Amino acid sequence: MKNFKNLKITQNKKGIVRIILNDPANYNSLSLDMIKSLLATLKSLNKNQKSKVIIIEGAGKGFSAGHNLKEIKSMKKKSSYQTLFNKCSELMLCIVNHRKPIIAKVHGAAFAAGCQLVASCDLAYSSSNAIFATPGVNIGLFCSTPMVALSRKVNHKKSMKMLLTGEPIKANFAKDIGLINDCFPSSKLEKEVIKIADIITSKSTLTLKIGKSAFYKQLEMPLEKAYKYTSKIMTLNMMTEDAKEGINSFIEKRSPVWKNK
Repeated sequence: MKNFKNLKITQNKKGIVRIILNDPANYNSLSLDMIKSLLATLKSLNKNQKSKVIIIEGAGKGFSAGHNLKEIKSMKKKSSYQTLFNKCSELMLCIVNHRKPIIAKVHGAAFAAGCQLVASCDLAYSSSNAIFATPGVNIGLFCSTPMVALSRKVNHKKSMKMLLTGEPIKANFAKDIGLINDCFPSSKLEKEVIKIADIITSKSTLTLKIGKSAFYKQLEMPLEKAYKYTSKIMTLNMMTEDAKEGINSFIEKRSPVWKNK
C-alpha cells in the first residue's frame, strides 16, 4: 500500500486499518491532493485481503474543515472547480461502495466536506466536544455536495436547518439526529471506537461485504422491490461456506471459523 505525505496509514494484526488525515496546519482540509490520496488508499484497501475494517480520523486539533478555501480561491477555471467537486463525490461514493466497513472517528470540528465525509462513513463516533456543520451558506457557497450525504443520514428538517443556517451542532445533538452513532469523552473515544472495530473484525468479511452492499442498494428502492432484492441476496448469502459454517457453529455451540468464501 502506497504511503502519502498527507496521510498516516497503519494496519494491525486483526485487520484494523487506521487512516489519519495528516495536514493539521490546514485543519486536514480536503484539498484535491488529500482527496486523491484517500481515494488511492481506499481503492488499494478494497483489494487487501487482510484488512477488515477501516477507521478514518484527523491529526491535530480536529477532524476536517472541509475543502481548502485557499486552494479554491486560487482556481481560475470552471473546469478546476468541476474536477475538485467530481473527485470529492467519487471519494464519497467509494466509501459507500467499499467492501469494508468504514468508521469515522471524530474530534474537534467536522465542517462542510469534512461533515460530508463523516456522513458518508458507515459508522461514526466522536468526542463529546466535537462539532459538526455545513457552513457553506455563510460564504456564499451552499454545501450542495455535502447535502447529498447529510440528507441521507439526517431527516429533512434537521438537515435543511444545518444547510440553511450554517450553524454548528454539538456532538450530543449530532447523535440525536443520526449523523453519528455515539459520542464519548475524549479520553474514552479511542477505546470505544476500537471496541466496535474489534467486534466487526470477528465477523466474516464476505458476509459484511454482501450485507453492506445490499444495505445501500435497498435504501433507494420501493418497499416491494427492496424485499425482492434482499430475498435474492439472502439466498445467495446462504449458499456461501461461511453461512453454513456460522449456522453449524451456532448449533454446535462453538466459535465459527470463517473462510471468507
